[in-house]
Amino acid sequence: MATTDAAPASRRIGGERATMASLAVRELRQMILDGEIKPGERLNEVLIAESLGISRGPLREAIQRLTAEGLLSVITHKGAFVPAISPEELRHLYELRIAIESAAVRLGVTRATKDQLDDLRRDLQHTKEILDSGSDQAYPADVEIHSQLVALAQNPAFDSTIRDVHSRIHLARARSATDPERARAAHREHTVILAAIQAGDGEAAAALLTDHLTSACENAIRRLEA
Repeated sequence: MATTDAAPASRRIGGERATMASLAVRELRQMILDGEIKPGERLNEVLIAESLGISRGPLREAIQRLTAEGLLSVITHKGAFVPAISPEELRHLYELRIAIESAAVRLGVTRATKDQLDDLRRDLQHTKEILDSGSDQAYPADVEIHSQLVALAQNPAFDSTIRDVHSRIHLARARSATDPERARAAHREHTVILAAIQAGDGEAAAALLTDHLTSACENAIRRLEA
């Protein structure tokens, strides 16, 4: 495991302690997901607190919350690290993701609102325009599309659980998300899944989504191992 101290570019946030802790969670989560703090790197709490303009108390609260989400690991006497996700762990996360998302789209066939479906159509059209704008374009909002699919079930427990799963998967699949060929395939698959939902066929939608996520999993594992 690398032990390079990680500290982001300067960011200033303010407010009361609870607000500062919440903002610290948001900022630190984004740093991790954006790759500013890489897997294996140790957080330098002093430098990060200074760059965010907060005391170390709110920062430590943020670290605790992100540890609970699986985005950080705390090692006694060593500090907090961004964990490296193994291929086996990634496969396990995808198995959980498939279980939740396939159940969500089955329920979504009867529970989704017109506004939700309209939003999905608009986002998929916007994605197509971006992908068509150049041969090297990556998928702009894969996780957001999947969050929208889960939201069709109108089940807050699904929503909160899948957020954590998506975040942990994001740590391991950043490179596969930038693959233009995979991005176009993902868009086609998303479009077919939405068509099945609109047709009222929950089983077909769930099967298509399972195939889509299985392909995404295998692609992410290949790139992680490479």
